[in-house]
Amino acid sequence: MKSRLIFLFLFSIQILSSQAQNQNISNGLFFDGEPYLAVNPNNHQHMVVAWMGFVIQNRIMIKTRVSINGGENWSNVQNILHMNSAYTSADPSLAFDNSGNVYLSYIDYDPTFSSGAVYVRKSEDGGFNWGNAVEVIAHDSDPGRYPIDRPWINIDRSGGPFDGNIYITTMNAKAAGPPPYHPYFIKSTDQGASFEPWRYADTAGWLSGQFIPKPMPSPAVAANGTFHCVYPSWVLSQNLLPQFILATTADGGNSFAHRTVFASAGSIAVSDTSAKKGYLLRANPADSDHLAFFYLSNENGDADILFRETLNNGETWSESLRINDDLIGNGRMQDLVWAAFDTDGDLAVAWRDRRNSADTGYAASYEIYAATRLKDSQSFSANFRLSEALIPFDEVLFENGNDFMCIDLFNDTISAVWGDTREGKLNIWFQKSQLNGILLSVKNLAEEKIPEMKIKKLTSDKIEINADGITRVSIYDINGREVLSYQVTESQFAIINTSALISGTYLIRTLTKGGLISAKVIL
Repeated sequence: MKSRLIFLFLFSIQILSSQAQNQNISNGLFFDGEPYLAVNPNNHQHMVVAWMGFVIQNRIMIKTRVSINGGENWSNVQNILHMNSAYTSADPSLAFDNSGNVYLSYIDYDPTFSSGAVYVRKSEDGGFNWGNAVEVIAHDSDPGRYPIDRPWINIDRSGGPFDGNIYITTMNAKAAGPPPYHPYFIKSTDQGASFEPWRYADTAGWLSGQFIPKPMPSPAVAANGTFHCVYPSWVLSQNLLPQFILATTADGGNSFAHRTVFASAGSIAVSDTSAKKGYLLRANPADSDHLAFFYLSNENGDADILFRETLNNGETWSESLRINDDLIGNGRMQDLVWAAFDTDGDLAVAWRDRRNSADTGYAASYEIYAATRLKDSQSFSANFRLSEALIPFDEVLFENGNDFMCIDLFNDTISAVWGDTREGKLNIWFQKSQLNGILLSVKNLAEEKIPEMKIKKLTSDKIEINADGITRVSIYDINGREVLSYQVTESQFAIINTSALISGTYLIRTLTKGGLISAKVIL
């Protein structure tokens, strides 16, 4: 929840390729912030975006748009009405159920914290119209602690006994009273018509404690319907070191089991108070025992994106893996991490990156970077850029409302929304591309002509590439390493000798006068 929201702006991005034009879908003049994207699991061309937007005489309102053709076109902006004319809104998140209904979770509250609640609205027509708001948890439900900050919504789509259950997690607000502080868990078993009484996600021996005033739980629902969330904890009687704790319920939220994800010294925490330090838990739809956890850490001398995973339902976790591949300890901060699994276990990660800035620290120019890991790989690809160019820093980023970006991944198609300040204000941008192997193939979602490429096998060790105005052809292996590269005088055809390559899957990237085209091939 945001107690101070002044002249913030967010963007929604349209990805064409790693070198293509991003698309601004909010176009706000004052403030557009904290975008969230959801893709319909039954129709991947159907997606909904929600964000916080400034509306004159209405403070901050939640705004939504819908696309039914994969982001090619978007519906008109719809404003979600306040429960009280004096209220303001914050923190949207979205989720689809198996029937194609979409649910919107958000906060609507009096900025003085005298009243307000977390609410959920249901749309039965794919996000074009929203039903009445249903209260999830109110600001005074846990007196003095204001448990209405950063609600996340998750829905069980496992087909199991708790299929359709809606889970909401939240935390103490910035204006919370005295400790101890807790992560909160609430559920609905009637498709959002009502919500059961709230409970703490922590418990004796696994408490979040008194030193972390906003112990946000990051939730995920596994393929078998098991609900998990990770929250921070620092209670000396439990562990001398700060730690992340995994809370798990296999019975629809009736009981929880707890385990430590990892503990670490406070010296490796990111001390910059401006950094967007959100951490993220993700569950693999293809493996109910596989969870992935992403977070920021200063253990290498500056803020990096780190990753840990468990393959046994949280019993044990891997050591940390650094995902951003810029020079270690170069002083360039990364933050604003988000990630998503594909239905078959491929994984995409994106974040805000400052490696190409001339300055160190938070107030430096930045780009949006990403990396991917295939389901049958142990390593992440080389990092690649999603945004078009280095974006100048704007002081608006010091304000609240830029807490995360969001990506979704379905059928090897990655869709992303994030905020940046390239036009001197913070707007929301949307971008979409194909995930072929490791790198992104081109799909131009603007009005430019989409370049085409044809690949033909001539002999056992030669292929022909046909595209308009070829200037360069590069071939990458499954680990993202460039293994062949050819400079071509602008031509319609390129003959590539592949005799030096072993059998396997490769990505061909062809630079043409019409843009960059990528395709996966098996040699």
